[in-house]
Amino acid sequence: MFRWDKATALVPALLAALACSGLAAGPAIDLTTMTRVGMVDERFQSYNVEMVEVTGGRFWKPYGSEPPAAGTDLYAYRPPIDLNNVKLRKLAAALAPAYLRVSGTWANSTYFSDMEHAPSTPPAGFNGILTREQWSDVLDFSQAVDAKIVTSFAISPGTRDAAGVWTPDQAARLLAYTRLLGGSIAAAEFMNEPDLPAINGAPAGYDAAAYGRDFKIFRSFVGQTAPEMMVLGPGAAGEAALAADLLAASGPGLDVFSYHHYGTLSERCIGSSRPEAALSEAWLAQTDQALTFHRTLRDRFEPGKPIWLTETADAACGGNRWGSTFLDTFRYLDQLGRLAKAGVQVVMHNTLAASDYGLLDERTLTPRPNYWGALLWRRLMGATVLDSGLPIEQGLHVYAHCQRGKPGGVTLLVINTDRIASRSLNFTSASERYALDATSLRSTIVQLNGTTLALDDKGDLPPTEGLPNPAGILTFAPATISFLTVAAENNACR
Repeated sequence: MFRWDKATALVPALLAALACSGLAAGPAIDLTTMTRVGMVDERFQSYNVEMVEVTGGRFWKPYGSEPPAAGTDLYAYRPPIDLNNVKLRKLAAALAPAYLRVSGTWANSTYFSDMEHAPSTPPAGFNGILTREQWSDVLDFSQAVDAKIVTSFAISPGTRDAAGVWTPDQAARLLAYTRLLGGSIAAAEFMNEPDLPAINGAPAGYDAAAYGRDFKIFRSFVGQTAPEMMVLGPGAAGEAALAADLLAASGPGLDVFSYHHYGTLSERCIGSSRPEAALSEAWLAQTDQALTFHRTLRDRFEPGKPIWLTETADAACGGNRWGSTFLDTFRYLDQLGRLAKAGVQVVMHNTLAASDYGLLDERTLTPRPNYWGALLWRRLMGATVLDSGLPIEQGLHVYAHCQRGKPGGVTLLVINTDRIASRSLNFTSASERYALDATSLRSTIVQLNGTTLALDDKGDLPPTEGLPNPAGILTFAPATISFLTVAAENNACR
């Protein structure tokens, strides 16, 4: 792969070759006049820690060197995540402010024990136990890393009365204990993925009518018990008609419209995606397609409500084999750019540190390429979204935000998804470039402006410094991601 550095960026021969190839830069881009198209939540980039990580239990087993054989157990037991780990806290805090969503499939059937000594086995109708100590660690972690808590509540048979109707006892206990410790829950979905009840711990035969009945009980309970907590929903994972049925049955009552999106299933769940397609326009455009489906539902049932994507990654069921490599960082950052421009307020990656889609390696907490992309987004991209004036085209995606912490400044995210051809853009202003690349797209190690990104001997994050570029034509090498910051004096960014 062509490697970008300060010297090669200015080689005249390269620019001449670029012009001859038909990839000339075109009209100069003036960042001072880019207009504002919207704002995102200050916690726009957020993440999940699955409930089963908190309690300990069986979750998606990371891949080995070979594909799993038929009949192989796809899960592996993991002890509860150590939320007091200094390294984990340091790396999570670097992405602040954020939302921390503690939910997932296992949350639907997890029993919260508010007793000093939790039972050794789950009560009837539950499959797991959340102890007081474990929830206290979640609250401490949340405060330490500036990540407000989002969750969902148990809805399994153990939460129901003799008629099968959901009761809020478990939710009330969790909220009460949270308040006792001086914590808070910013927002909650009633349950995780109600459009997949058969695999999500719901009672047998659970349908849209039952969900609608239970959601109305939940909404009333929140209004009386925790009116400050935002109600999210429905949190559907698919694009089937059932999502509309759920909303029709539950009626209005959401503060935020939420949905989940994965581009595919991983091979653990018989998915068939290929790494060769990971930079294709068809693969990346699935972000828009999913949003279009769910935004249509929002407009029909909850018009005007903010939209949050509360669970997402490259592939459901623990992620693809390349989910932990630089190849997926293109999807990760492109998704953030697309959704911010489209008005989505919050995007929660699944997960922070579990299985192959984790931002961090679950065993060592080593940052993966997506973490480095997330860190640069956090440090450089502000909450004000601008119109870059450059629509998505084959191989070149450009997104613009006001620069974080720099009044008048503008940050561009330039993604060259072409594996072969360079791209170039012509700028009226000088800039600083932060270029991400790797020796191989399937590498777990990435470079920033030619220097490998890694923690130092003390476990501290390295500085992320841009390299200066004069006004004029800038070249973007094949399969690279660049952030450009410009002191543009843009009035929309003041």
